[in-house]
Amino acid sequence: MEIIGWLSSAILAITIIHQVYSQWKEGKSEGVSSGLFIGQCAANLGFIVYAVSKPDWVFVFTNALLLATNLLGYALTLKQQKKENSGQVSATE
Repeated sequence: MEIIGWLSSAILAITIIHQVYSQWKEGKSEGVSSGLFIGQCAANLGFIVYAVSKPDWVFVFTNALLLATNLLGYALTLKQQKKENSGQVSATE
């Protein structure tokens, strides 16, 4: 059964990492909510604490990876929104 956890972890991580990568590559954060990343980070922290208490290392690893990805996505969103609000054009356009 642990393999199901690891496979699910990989699928989830790939989807979130792909989203952040696409956002970075396009240089835009249109339609991306900062609140999404803040909520995800809060949930990831809670799940890490919970998983360590079990201990469930699949869940710890998954949520630590997602926390790092969500922090990166949040920072990227803030940077891109600041650039968009100041009227600058991204280097990829």
